[in-house]
Amino acid sequence: MIKVLVAASLLWPALLAAGAGARIHNEHSWLGSGVYMAAGLICHQRDNRSFHTHGMQWPVCARCSGLYLAAPLGALAALAGGRGLRRSRDLKALALAALPTATTFVLEYGGFVSITSTQRFLAALPLGAAVAWVVLRAARGPNAAIE
Repeated sequence: MIKVLVAASLLWPALLAAGAGARIHNEHSWLGSGVYMAAGLICHQRDNRSFHTHGMQWPVCARCSGLYLAAPLGALAALAGGRGLRRSRDLKALALAALPTATTFVLEYGGFVSITSTQRFLAALPLGAAVAWVVLRAARGPNAAIE
């Protein structure tokens, strides 16, 4: 199960990139259409909150891009870590990693500042890595050391 989760964390951003690339070369590509449709199930895909390459909107918004591009780092680190979830420490780290994303959300929706796509992307990077880290460590199951 662990290797499947790591593979999925690597495969999803690769599929997103492949879908965007396919759409850049052929707007009606079956690969691009499938990836954008699947991504639309989990992301709002708002044009003004997404990155664009060669005039083509990415399949997910900037925040989701940050989450998905950082997840493989957290997953690979957890795979190398070899231990189960250390509840208190790992969940505190997850909460800390969520602070940049939460801050951008509160600042923007509170009407305090305008947040750019790049800022959303950068703020989501720690959260993407931390979520993958915690999920992989938790998935090690009951035989793993849980503190």
